[in-house]
Amino acid sequence: MHISTASMAAGLSATLATLAAALPGPASGLDKRYTEERNGINYNVFEHADTRSKLSFVNNSGICETTSGVNQYSGYISVGPDMNMFFWQVASFLMIPAAPTLSPLLLTDNSVRFFEARDNPTTAPLATWFNGGPGCSSMIGLFQENGPCQFYNGSSTPSLNPYSFNNYANMLYIDQPIGVGFSYGNDTVNSTVSAAPQVWALLQSFYAQFPQYESRDFGIFTESYGGHYGPEFASYVQQQNAGIKAGNVTGEPINLVAVGINNGWFESKMQYRAYIDYSANNSYKQILTPEDYSEYMNTYISDCEPAINGCYSGGTDDLCSGAQDTRVQDIENAIMGEADFDPYDVRQLSNDPYPPGQYKNYLAKQSVQKAIGAQSSYQECPSAAYQKFSNTGDNTRSFLDTLSDVVQSGVTVLVWAGDADWICNYMGVQAVANAVDFDGSDELNAKDLQPYTVNRKETGKYKTVKNFTYLQVYAAGHEVPYYQPETALQVFMQTMQKKGISST
Repeated sequence: MHISTASMAAGLSATLATLAAALPGPASGLDKRYTEERNGINYNVFEHADTRSKLSFVNNSGICETTSGVNQYSGYISVGPDMNMFFWQVASFLMIPAAPTLSPLLLTDNSVRFFEARDNPTTAPLATWFNGGPGCSSMIGLFQENGPCQFYNGSSTPSLNPYSFNNYANMLYIDQPIGVGFSYGNDTVNSTVSAAPQVWALLQSFYAQFPQYESRDFGIFTESYGGHYGPEFASYVQQQNAGIKAGNVTGEPINLVAVGINNGWFESKMQYRAYIDYSANNSYKQILTPEDYSEYMNTYISDCEPAINGCYSGGTDDLCSGAQDTRVQDIENAIMGEADFDPYDVRQLSNDPYPPGQYKNYLAKQSVQKAIGAQSSYQECPSAAYQKFSNTGDNTRSFLDTLSDVVQSGVTVLVWAGDADWICNYMGVQAVANAVDFDGSDELNAKDLQPYTVNRKETGKYKTVKNFTYLQVYAAGHEVPYYQPETALQVFMQTMQKKGISST
């Protein structure tokens, strides 16, 4: 398992205590339905007597998913003092049950958007998407990568994305931790480990509200800091499933079948070394000369690697945050000062970030916020959430062992990376993939990469052994689905089908 420290355990205990305190106590009486106006927005309201939870939603905003016949519901679930979870649901038929029940495990106020599958929604699997950060909104993925709409050709309004992941699966986009996106309220999360219980509780509340999704195949897809989130969230789901089966946990089992992580940040030691290797040897832009390469590698070996080892062995917040400061200063920031490039796409300049961010201006419009029932302004990557993770040194901590555990459990796992990304580059991601410990490790390491094709066009190269796949995607930056949408959709579908990816 990944490193567990006393301070991290204390932080998790504090988080669970806070969640427990926020849980409404038992109540008697009848459920209530009524309409309510708040700050100029008219909501349909449902109050659940048993949990005192309150669901406030607006109908058919007409935002993003405009496929004919698809209904939308968006708003908030309030489950405690200053705890407001935004949700966005899109369905091709009325999804609010006649007598909805809200789970007593509604313990977060994270922001949620739900889009039903365009194809066979009544039988399609369910998948979640998490952007990274830590502390970045999943609206990045929704509006720039794999959601139902995107902003094309400089347009200020979105159009339908023909390669949306909800072509195949019912999609749930989750903003976490608290304070990210349109979510607002108290934020107690300061690490990946302490984030996992809130995500699980959110999923439990979703199943309670929409029981038709219970028992369906479920997938976790994520990117960037998702190299931490994906393994830990999957592992926590499996732990809770075991607890439910043993009678120690109250909740709905989650049928986790797939995990996909693109350009993930998993393990500092290998991936910081890869900054140096990629900067000297990538096919797009030479950032380091051979002389620079030797100098940075010496610095890495003398300063950074010992600091990371100290975090891994000692595990305290101070050691891990100190290691983060050392490697950021000596390697990351220093290399970015060697040349002008966008760390998320080395083909671009630093003052010309890509993909474009029109969606933020769109979500800042009062008319859009009112249409979807948002009560707070949009925050893409607020610094407060990031700083809490930084203070515990979460960035430095390795989740390689947790990833190995998930692969060993039999879940189909895809680790993939766009080859133009620097910040979580494919060389580091491939090193992590080769280090995953499972019963096919030796075979995977000995196996050569083979071409990956989509409709006979080569778009990457990959290797698969049993339930684990590594894929390098050509001509793609950090946000792979933006650059290679057709490839991303094919990869997503094949992984959700519980099989290794294959060329078409």
